[in-house]
Amino acid sequence: MDETMLTWATQVAEKELSDALPRRWAHSQGVAARAAGLGPALTANVELLIAAAVLHDVGYAPRLAETGFHPLDGARFLRDEHGADERLVRLVANHSFALLEAEERGLMEVLEREFPLLDERPLVDALVYCDMTTTPDGERATAAERVAEIVGRYGADSVVGRFIRRAEPDIRAAVTRVEAALAAQPR
Repeated sequence: MDETMLTWATQVAEKELSDALPRRWAHSQGVAARAAGLGPALTANVELLIAAAVLHDVGYAPRLAETGFHPLDGARFLRDEHGADERLVRLVANHSFALLEAEERGLMEVLEREFPLLDERPLVDALVYCDMTTTPDGERATAAERVAEIVGRYGADSVVGRFIRRAEPDIRAAVTRVEAALAAQPR
């Protein structure tokens, strides 16, 4: 991973999201900025984290929405059309506890088979932290505010509403781990 990977990831995300879904693009940029701000404190894979952050919602792009489940659609797009790095694709596929939403949608086995979760907790947690502390407009928020916003936008009884409420304890735990790691860093 290097600056070329980051340039490529940003170009792909911008091409797919900026015109079709400008608010989703603003969110993706905010998540990437959050990731860039973490620096090497949490992971030696800063470039991978930033690339995953900017691409995590690419599956929302209308032309890519095959299953209607954006983590799976985005990961398939990155794998099949771009031959993207496997770790990057797996981070996109599993961002922010997507496996729980996949279960709600009857896609858990598909997601697990095609894109197993990375066994790199600090990296996975860092992406959760960046996504779940960034508003749809790319601004900072607490995890509680973000979960409440998602429930309000989709509705408590929707697939997304049910998923996010199930995932909330895991989201809060991941955010807490990242905040603790950041607090432990020398200033």
